[in-house]
Amino acid sequence: MSDVDIIVVGGGIVGASFALLMRDSGAEVTIIEPNTPAAFSAGDEFDHRVYALTPGNINLLDGLNVFHSEDLARLSPIRNMQISANRNGKLNFSARDANLSELAKIVEHRLLAARLQEQLKRAQHVRISTAKLTKVQQDDKQVMVSSDDGQEWRAPLLVGADGSESWVRNECGFALKVKDYDQLGLVANFHCQLAHGDTARQWFQRDGVLAWLPLPKQCISIVWSVNVERGAALLSMSATEFCDAVRDAGGNELGTLQLLSPVAKFPLRWQRSEPVVQGRVVLIGDAAHSVHPLAGQGLNLGLQDAKVLAHTLCNKRVPEGFGDHSVLRRYERARKQPVAAMQSVTDGLQRLFASESTILSTLRNNGLALTDRAGWLKRLLIREAVG
Repeated sequence: MSDVDIIVVGGGIVGASFALLMRDSGAEVTIIEPNTPAAFSAGDEFDHRVYALTPGNINLLDGLNVFHSEDLARLSPIRNMQISANRNGKLNFSARDANLSELAKIVEHRLLAARLQEQLKRAQHVRISTAKLTKVQQDDKQVMVSSDDGQEWRAPLLVGADGSESWVRNECGFALKVKDYDQLGLVANFHCQLAHGDTARQWFQRDGVLAWLPLPKQCISIVWSVNVERGAALLSMSATEFCDAVRDAGGNELGTLQLLSPVAKFPLRWQRSEPVVQGRVVLIGDAAHSVHPLAGQGLNLGLQDAKVLAHTLCNKRVPEGFGDHSVLRRYERARKQPVAAMQSVTDGLQRLFASESTILSTLRNNGLALTDRAGWLKRLLIREAVG
């Protein structure tokens, strides 16, 4: 039996970030993660799974000394954003509109996961286990987890950071609200004939949402949210046909496209655990909530979960313990409104732009055009988005 202060189930980006945020607190933290992150080297091709991280979350990762100096050439800034519904509905954002150097930064999953693992191995009070858990129990003083090879850990707090299919959430009986969009997200990387100008482009179409995200070396990564039937048709195409479909859906803005990666898919759904705290167990990241990818905010929400939970635990009152209900309730209250707001915004946008109503189509397009002309409103939206 190993006694520690905090057990973190899930060593992905959110769980690893939380553990690193706790490394100077003196708390003994054990991360349990059976899957080893994919290997990464500086000469690798760009990962087709990327994140658009806000400046606030980039600062958080910089504070954890995550990135190497040679990594900076692989981090691509978003300085401009173009959103289109059709020819009459367009909205343009620029970092200069809010006196910012960039709106977001594109970071590869494999790079970020590997660098976080490096930092975890250096952290004095953090231990990593690759065990596969089979059982969790808790009482009013502690939580105990057991693995299939007979290992056991005990702590006053368990943090479930094990993703959208969370074992912790299921084993502990958290209630889960789910909305299936009956859509697939398709992701892939391309080389472009024309320079992207550090601009993220997004098209809201009746059959889905297409986003082009800038990568270094005149490349882009796409996220295309489409209904299942359309997704199956796209996945059945040859590489040349798929490139043409992506180019045409984006209005040929960057010329001829060359596919650089496999085309991956993932199902799209809205999820929220209610509550996110149960006894001495707390859920963070995708274990607690997931959103439609049209705004690219899933990991941003998860990193803020990690930050706020670490801050709450490091500033608990004497004689409170890490897993005390009063402490975890403060965290839950702090994250409830920001998460609910982002879920409502992304779900509302998905429904608005998916609607075939002529009236709604006119209103949304006029709304984009009016917002584009209202400088003060655009500056407000940017500040809210990047904070």
